[in-house]
Amino acid sequence: MGDRTLDFVALGVLCFVVVTIIYGVIYIHDIPYEIAKKRKHPHQDAIHTAGWVSLFLMHTIWPFLWIWATLYKPETGWGLRVKELQETAAATDELRAKQVEELKARIADMELESKKQQALYARHLQQLNSRLVKLEAQSAEKREG
Repeated sequence: MGDRTLDFVALGVLCFVVVTIIYGVIYIHDIPYEIAKKRKHPHQDAIHTAGWVSLFLMHTIWPFLWIWATLYKPETGWGLRVKELQETAAATDELRAKQVEELKARIADMELESKKQQALYARHLQQLNSRLVKLEAQSAEKREG
């Protein structure tokens, strides 16, 4: 009878170990899905399904699921080109600042040219006005004389 009890204890321990390993494997394969859910990944359902498929594929795609789940960040999106986009944005900002300065210089030149033209037109207008006064004076003298 004592031998039989140890057999049942060994069977119970064996069943416990098998069940623990099965649940452990399932838990580990659910980690990418949990990451995706936490990050509000747009493909979290696909990651979850692929995690179950990975169980039947001898765990070959599981590392790719982990990468897929961790690439997406809610505040920056996929995060693959964040540094590149930041550098592009900085370069674009510098280019825009340079363009703004060039445009300001062109506007200042145009305002200066406009003032010169206004001064020139004012002088021409004064000359025309003085000629008109002279012509009116000559016309008045001819009428009188």
